[in-house]
Amino acid sequence: MNIPNALSLLRIGLIPCFVVLFYLPWKWTNLAAAAVFILAAITDWLDGYLARRLGQISKLGAFLDPVADKLLVAVVLIVLLQADPKVWLALPIAVILGREIAISALREWMAELGARERVAVSFIGKFKTGCQMTALILMIVRDSYFNLPIYSLGVCTLYLAMGATLWSMYRYLVAAWPDLTSQ
Repeated sequence: MNIPNALSLLRIGLIPCFVVLFYLPWKWTNLAAAAVFILAAITDWLDGYLARRLGQISKLGAFLDPVADKLLVAVVLIVLLQADPKVWLALPIAVILGREIAISALREWMAELGARERVAVSFIGKFKTGCQMTALILMIVRDSYFNLPIYSLGVCTLYLAMGATLWSMYRYLVAAWPDLTSQ
């Protein structure tokens, strides 16, 4: 066990904390749930940085990090949709979750072919993640502050994340297409 792997495990452990805070009926809990999500998002960045910086890249970490990321984002998207079950929210959530499943499978398959670098994380994937995390924070906060419609801004940012999600999925599929269609 090393520090980056411990941070990935912490991220997984923060998921039930987030869920409990999200559903508690007190006014302050949306900010507390957002703070837990922000902490989890910081561990996502920090575990990768420390793994590279400290030379602690491991097979366990290569497995745990994306699993922790996907679990966290999936749970947050699901509870947000449960709290506001509208078609206009279900659409970007379905696209984002569908893309995560498809690209995870694509990366695994490409790794088996020894061609994982063709579907390595790109700038558009990082942009998508940034938009997605920002959207989720805003949607978790929910309440308006300083006359800003925080939740609505979050939903708009989620649609921006959906656009980046579709674009990044397209780019990954184009990169993998020769291998997908070869006999």
